Amino acid sequence: MLTSGLQIYNANPVFGGREGVHFPFIGLLGGWLAGGRHWHFAAMWFFSLNLLWYGVYVLLAQRWKHRYVGDNDIKALQQSKNPKRRVYAWHRIAYTSIIPILLLALLSGIGMYKPAQFHWIVAFFGDWFALRVVHFLTVPIVLVFAIVHSWLAFRAGGDRLVDSMFFEE
Repeated sequence: MLTSGLQIYNANPVFGGREGVHFPFIGLLGGWLAGGRHWHFAAMWFFSLNLLWYGVYVLLAQRWKHRYVGDNDIKALQQSKNPKRRVYAWHRIAYTSIIPILLLALLSGIGMYKPAQFHWIVAFFGDWFALRVVHFLTVPIVLVFAIVHSWLAFRAGGDRLVDSMFFEE
């Protein structure tokens, strides 16, 4: 989605108008505006269905009781001397904070895709430019989340935990 989104961005940059910042075409997906949109919307369906499946799984398996931030995590950050417990608390904060960011990316993307049909989404964000800025800014937030999440996983379990994510032990 990142490479096709940057292809769309190059056609009409959010910052600086048509003379604004452009990304080099190497590594971009789609080749032109319409091609970038096609790839972006195809990936959007995968992303949306994956997010929906995750929501259903969390509800049915009752994972929200253990995966998301609670009062005990805030207390752990304030009072705990155990470094692992503090890392786990930060993990839960990260898991909790990324869900509304992903929903914001999805909602703002739908508003840009069909602004006439979903005029209430555009109105929710204020105007078209604000909608584009919000959608564009969700990308670096998700990238920072991925970096912080990986760093926390390494701190929690070291090489052994990270290796277990990719290789069978």
